[in-house]
Amino acid sequence: MSSTLQSNSKANTPPASSVQQMGAAGLRAFARIAQAWGLSIDEQLCLLGEPPRSTYFSWRKSPDAARVPRDTLERLSNLLGIYKSLQILLPDAHAADNWVRQPNTAVIFGGQSALDRMLAGNVSDLNLVRRYLDSVRGGGWS
Repeated sequence: MSSTLQSNSKANTPPASSVQQMGAAGLRAFARIAQAWGLSIDEQLCLLGEPPRSTYFSWRKSPDAARVPRDTLERLSNLLGIYKSLQILLPDAHAADNWVRQPNTAVIFGGQSALDRMLAGNVSDLNLVRRYLDSVRGGGWS
């Protein structure tokens, strides 16, 4: 039975090369998002889960060689989803990019910006913002 569980577990795990490719693509996209949102280096580090500065600059210099941890991949996925949702909801790119810094009256933001919520440092905060935007795209926050 344990061999069955192991083989099923391995079947659900993407090959290392695929994970590395996802990380590289995510890092390249994040660099463009960070520029569009006007993120400082400290904000970028926080959103990515506080990797060491030297690691982060190594990733930026050579994303294809980066070994991005699973937590950071999840963070990148959420950030890309947030960016995509904003581009759909606010077709004006300038408005979409500025939205993350605007005070927001939605209950989950408590009058602060989405970026303030995302900078709380937890991956769950990124996920909450992503789910909020996905629900707005689907017709309303529930």
